[in-house]
Amino acid sequence: MYLGIDIGTSGVKAVIVDDAQTVVDQASAPLSVSRPQPLWSEQDPASWWTATDAAVRKLDTRARRAVRAIGLSGQMHGATCLDEDNQIIRPAILWNDGRAGDVCQQMMGDMPSLTSITGNLAMPGFTAPKLQWMRENEPENFGRVAKVLLPKDYVRFLMSGDFASDMSDSAGTLWMDVAGRDWSDEVLALTGLTRDHMPKLYEGSEATGTLSQSVADDWGMSCVPIAAGGGDNAAGAVGSGVVKAGEGFVSLGTSGVVFLADDQYRPNTDGAVHTFCHALPKLWHQMSVILSAASAVDFVARIAGFETEGDLYDQTADARTPGKGAIFLPYLSGERTPHNDPHAKGAFFGLGHEDTPLSMAQAALEGVAFALADGVDVLKETGAKIDSLSVIGGGSRSKWWGEVIASAMNLPLTYRTASAVGPAFGAARLARLCLNEHSLGDICTPPPIDHIIQPNSNLVDLYAERRETFSKLYNVTKDLTS
Repeated sequence: MYLGIDIGTSGVKAVIVDDAQTVVDQASAPLSVSRPQPLWSEQDPASWWTATDAAVRKLDTRARRAVRAIGLSGQMHGATCLDEDNQIIRPAILWNDGRAGDVCQQMMGDMPSLTSITGNLAMPGFTAPKLQWMRENEPENFGRVAKVLLPKDYVRFLMSGDFASDMSDSAGTLWMDVAGRDWSDEVLALTGLTRDHMPKLYEGSEATGTLSQSVADDWGMSCVPIAAGGGDNAAGAVGSGVVKAGEGFVSLGTSGVVFLADDQYRPNTDGAVHTFCHALPKLWHQMSVILSAASAVDFVARIAGFETEGDLYDQTADARTPGKGAIFLPYLSGERTPHNDPHAKGAFFGLGHEDTPLSMAQAALEGVAFALADGVDVLKETGAKIDSLSVIGGGSRSKWWGEVIASAMNLPLTYRTASAVGPAFGAARLARLCLNEHSLGDICTPPPIDHIIQPNSNLVDLYAERRETFSKLYNVTKDLTS
């Protein structure tokens, strides 16, 4: 058995996978996000461990005893700062935090070579701008920083005592020379830090250490090796078998991602495309990222009076009625691709007396679909050839939403078994690879296809027209919110 743990934003998911790559058991535990000020998004790192411990303990006891290796996945970019006694200095600043917008412009102005070294624009969600913000706004906290860890790597530290990270997650800090797969001393110096503040880097399929005896005893496991793992999207790609150039997926989680694997480093900062290392050696990937996907739909479920988010998905699926009037902008936490605008705001436009909670829910599904389609278009502008995409993440459970997205993108979507547990499943695969008993080709195969959703010909033209209005609305509201 192999244990995969995904430290998400809304919860921690743990899965146990057997030698036949079947998910034997899975469990989760919730997390909450704090928003103490506009643009801010934080979590208490202690809650990651509490949720991880709870999720693992829910797993079948016999299966836990059979685990031979553990892999980790997690939300990217979160700034987890420890002092010299390894104590948390302040709440972790998360990936969807927008407070460092001005800092990003300053960093790129101070170091014109920043984008060429890192392969990315400076964005407020990345880790380096957060530390620069701390340096300028919380100098006492910044002066205490001895180590900066990403969320999953703080959990790793509590599991094994090791300061370690993988290439894919670390590429999203903005401190890495992404082509060279190493920390950049020059970029670290820009933010007043050195390599001593950083964890040791590993490929995602390498072991970083072993589970400590105390944690192993608590979990009823042996002191098994822990794989470096990956950022949630790279781990999701491993779980989906997206490990060859040109293969891709769309992730429907708290955020929304269109991910393309590549065997070469091809940065393209136009349109705010991300270029990061993959979780496997000698591979990279490009991503378009929207900051609110399923989280935007969940938000509308709450304000429109649905009892649960599941009710929203069920009722829109039963109705199968595309939007006619109201259009929803899902920019509740600002936006990355293609706008790179932390000040972008969510909005409903075109509401009328005829609108209902159900029509607002449908508009929310479509608004996220249109934002994802914007990302596909930007990736295609780089020369990427996209014929179809696999789907992972919790939002993959809604077939109607899949039909909406496929029609907005005008691309078929492939759904595979274990798609809803993608990052955790990928982490379990990386755990297995760290034992060096199998080749990449043996383990990272695409899971069996469950079903394929084709674009609905009746929706493609309608959505092309509604997307034009959607795009115009962002440009209009940008002038009001910047």
